[in-house]
This record gives sequence, C-alpha cells and structure tokens, in this order.
Amino acid sequence: MSTVTPFERLYGRLGGDGLLAALTTVATLAGVALSLSGDDSSAERLWAIVIAVVLIPLTIGVAKSLWNRDPGVDAIALLAMAAALAMGEYLAGAVVGVMLSGGNALETYAAGRAKRELRALLSNAPSVAHRYRNGELEQVAAGSVIPGDRLMIRSGEVVPVDCSIVEGSTSLDQSAITGESMPTSAEKGSILRSGAVNVGRPVDVVAERSAEESTYAGIVRLVRSAEQERAPMVRLADRFAIIFLPVTLVVAGGAWVLSGDEVRALAVLVVATPCPLILATPIAIISGVSRAAKRGIIVKGGGAIEALGSTETVLLDKTGTLTIGEPTISRLVPLGDLDPDRLLFFAASLDQASPHVLAESLVTAARERGIELALPRETAEDPGEGIAGRVDGHDVVLGRLAWLVDEVGIPPSPALTRRLTEAEAGVAVISVAVDGELAGAIEMADPIRSDAAGTISKLRATGIDRLVLVTGDDQEIADQIAESTGLDEVFADCSPQDKVGVVRAEKARSQGAVAMVGDGVNDAPSLALADVGIAMGARGATAASESADAVLTVDSVDRVADAISIGRRALSVARQGVIAGMGLSFIAMGFAAFGYLTPVAGALLQEAIDVAVILNALRVLRG
Repeated sequence: MSTVTPFERLYGRLGGDGLLAALTTVATLAGVALSLSGDDSSAERLWAIVIAVVLIPLTIGVAKSLWNRDPGVDAIALLAMAAALAMGEYLAGAVVGVMLSGGNALETYAAGRAKRELRALLSNAPSVAHRYRNGELEQVAAGSVIPGDRLMIRSGEVVPVDCSIVEGSTSLDQSAITGESMPTSAEKGSILRSGAVNVGRPVDVVAERSAEESTYAGIVRLVRSAEQERAPMVRLADRFAIIFLPVTLVVAGGAWVLSGDEVRALAVLVVATPCPLILATPIAIISGVSRAAKRGIIVKGGGAIEALGSTETVLLDKTGTLTIGEPTISRLVPLGDLDPDRLLFFAASLDQASPHVLAESLVTAARERGIELALPRETAEDPGEGIAGRVDGHDVVLGRLAWLVDEVGIPPSPALTRRLTEAEAGVAVISVAVDGELAGAIEMADPIRSDAAGTISKLRATGIDRLVLVTGDDQEIADQIAESTGLDEVFADCSPQDKVGVVRAEKARSQGAVAMVGDGVNDAPSLALADVGIAMGARGATAASESADAVLTVDSVDRVADAISIGRRALSVARQGVIAGMGLSFIAMGFAAFGYLTPVAGALLQEAIDVAVILNALRVLRG
C-alpha cells in the first residue's frame, strides 16, 4: 500500500520544492516591502501564511520520519517555525521557511545534476531495431529481436542488441557504455555491443543475443540498482542527527531559562535548522556515483562508494583481469616455404567447425588479418585432442602434437621440434598437418594487459597497502604475473571456495575495506563476500557483474584505481561537509544563546552555511 498522501501527490504535481521555494521567497520579500511602506499588519499576515504553507509538508514529513523511527533535524525546523508563529516572530519564521524550501530545492537540483550521467545512460537505451524479413526491412521493438536475426544498423542509430557484422564496416561511438570519447572502427566479423552509436556507414549484422541478455540491458539493470540503493554513510548521518537534535533542544532551553528570553531559544532553533549534515553526505556520495559513471564505472549505490573510499587491500583475479581473458596468437611457426598466413588459413578454416575454446580465437585472429576462410568439409573431432577435415581441397589436421603423431599417424618433424623451443608457462601449442605432413604450429597465450603494471602503480599511489593475486592457474604462471606487475603475494590453484577463503582471511587481517576484482562466474562468490566487489563487465552482464558492487564497463583494469580514487574523494568531501556544517552550526548556536544573533539574522546565517556545504559536496563531480 502506498504511503504517499494526497497532499504529497498534489505537491509533486505543482512543482514540489522548486515552486515552494519560489513562492515563499516572493511572498517573504513582498512582506518586507509592505513593512517598509508602513503596513506592518499586512506584512505579518503574509509572513504567517508563508510559515503555514511550509509547515504543512514539513509536518507530514517529520511525522512520517518519527513513525518510521527515523528522526532527523527537520524536527528542529518544525519547532522553530511553530515557535516563531506562536511568539509573533513572523519574519524570522518566514525566513526559516524560505531557508528550508530553498535548501530542499537546491539539494534536489544538486542531486539531479549529480545523477545526470546515470539518467543519460538510461535514456540512451535502445528501443527499436531494423530487421530483415522476406528480403525487406521492418522496424521492430528491440525487445523482439532474437539471436540469429539479420539486422541493419543505420547511420546514427543505437545498436539494439549485441551482434556481429556480416557485411560492411563502420565507426562506433561507445561513450555511453564505456566512457571513451574516441570513436572505434568495426570491420566484418567485429562484435558490436548494444548501446553503442553507429557514427559511420550502415552495416548488416546478425544478432548474437536478445536485448534482455545484451550488454546495455545488463548496464541498465546495474544503474537502476545504483539509483535505488541507499548509502550506509547517509544512515550514519541520520545517527548524528539523533545526537544533534537533543543538543539543540538543551542549548535552546538553557538559553531561555538562564536569560528569561524566549526569543534567544527561538534564535538557537533557527540557526540549527536544517543541519548541513543531512545535505553534505548524500550529495557528495551520489556525486561520487555520477563521477564514476562518467569514467565507465557503474557503482551500485553510495555504500559501495564508501567502501571504495576506505579500501586498503585489493585482491585481483588473473584471467580477464590482469590478463586479456581471451587466447591470442603469440607466434606462428610454419615449416618449409609455407607462408604464416597460409598456415593460419588452414587452421582457422578447419576450426570453424570446432566448439573448442581456442577455435573461436583462431578464427577471429584470421579474420582480423583479412584472411578469407574456406568452408571445412568432412570434419571429425576428437574432443580435447584435435580435429580433422578437408579445407580448400587439402586434408588438414590440427591439435596436440602427441595426438597427431600417435593417433592420426602424422610423421614427427625434427625441424618443427627444433623451432618449437620449450614453450613458456601458460602457452598452448596447436600443431597443424596438411596432406599427411606437419606444416607448422601455432602458439597461443593469454597476454598480460598492457595497463596492468601501470594499474598496480596507480593503486599504490592511492594508498593501497596490499595487492594480492588470487587465481585458479598454477603457481608458476601466477608467480610470473606477480613478478612482472609487482604484487605482494600470490594464491594459486584456487577453486571458487578457495578464493572465498582468501577473501575471508584478508578481511580478518585488514584494518580497512577489502576489494576483490574479477570477471568470471568463479569469481562471483568472492566478489559478493568482499567489502567491495569490482567486476570487469565490459563484455556484458555476468554472474560476476550481478554479484559485484561496482562494474567496469570499459575493458581497462586501470579503472579500478580510478574507482578507488573517486571513492576516497567522495568520502573525504562528505566528512568535510559533516564536520564543517555541524561545527559552524554549533558556533552559531552559541552566539544565538548569548543574544548576539536575532532569529532573522540566525536564519540568514544558517542559509549561507547550507549553501556552502552543498557547493562543497558538488566538488566531487569535478574529479
């Protein structure tokens, strides 16, 4: 059942905080003009109306907060305005009303500005697609596209689903999903992610996923989660408010009792209304969320920003995090006069018929080199060992060298053995035979990201004390990665359960928050357990993305350091606002208690404090 009252619905339809702030300001100034002209009675009536109009939504809000056992300093504003009305201090009460409505309007504007990158992400969601049907193009809803549909992506059109180019080439603006401003080129065979904008020529594509399963839909789900989640830091601010409220009442009551002047008590209430505490924290935190979104980092709410800001230990998975996560060709080793591209042609053409994890990488590498592949025929595969078939009129076999020699009967080649020096750890060797003779080999590896070492340096610069590699790969490979990137410790041969154990142990030993960075399904449990999980989600929504607190939508691990830097800045600015706002309010309360501030002067001073705190919180947006 909805808890929104009819008055609140009407209030929202009429413009809410902005309209109320404008009306109270105009009415209060009109009252000042009437007072200066000598018509004090009309001025006081107008100010009393201002107080009454502001008290209605304020009373409803405070009552709902108290009902939910969530008292805040808005109660001080309610007491101050009610007291001003009862004591006949109409101008002071009206100024408090202007201050309160203006502060709420400014907070609404600031929060709206802070979230505009997130709103832009949602508003850019693909809605239509142009699909081929019976040789003709039809416009359909993006949600109706299924894998295998042939589509045309027109110039200026948003890519509706994850797809691959089958005809043509183009340029893409992927800033909405990655934060990168430079356009990227896409050729035949390239994968296009939903949410990118085609800024080049029209291209024909084949849908790889439905809209719901595509990259952009996953990002949208993450953004909606980020907008709805409330930060623990805000709840901490509410707990400060519980302390601030009784202190204010004690000071106000003491001033009245000791001086015998109830106006001093009113002045104390006025300068304590509203507390900048509840303005600084949420604006700084949501500004951090917005700043992160601009850098291609979707943070699921303020709680994750706070955890990022207090991180001291970072655990990193290897595959897909410190490495590319996809096998690539490290060396082509042809025999005799065979051209390297011809060797790749035979292997990739045959691998089009294989579901092996390395097959897709071989085919992709060949197409990226512009090699036109032939259709394989008469194929037969021994899963995990190799595949045989006919390519362009030749008998081709590829797979493990031992399988080719022992099972298929291909004669060994001393020349190939000499050229294939002992492969480095983590390198896979695919041997290729053509027409019954070994034709060469292809070495494949998962290379370290070019920005991996730089990311480690950036993380050190942000104040991270401990960097740990947690991987399922063997110890030798893990040690090589750690040595080349400068990590502190290595945990290798880890199962998902082992990774959870490492996270639990690091949380026990760390004084600050522990962050885990990963990209696979096997990382999801450890990402969920860490104080802040960071998923490499550039390839779309996965189990890792869903369980993480922050998702990198650009395939660059250095954004981990950016995320932590943004979190530190947001947390620092939020704390500054809390300390400075409360400190200034307490000082002003002291002056008011001793009679040095009238209610009207106190209200104007508190307004200045509130504006300063909000503007300070918005500094987070500037990075």
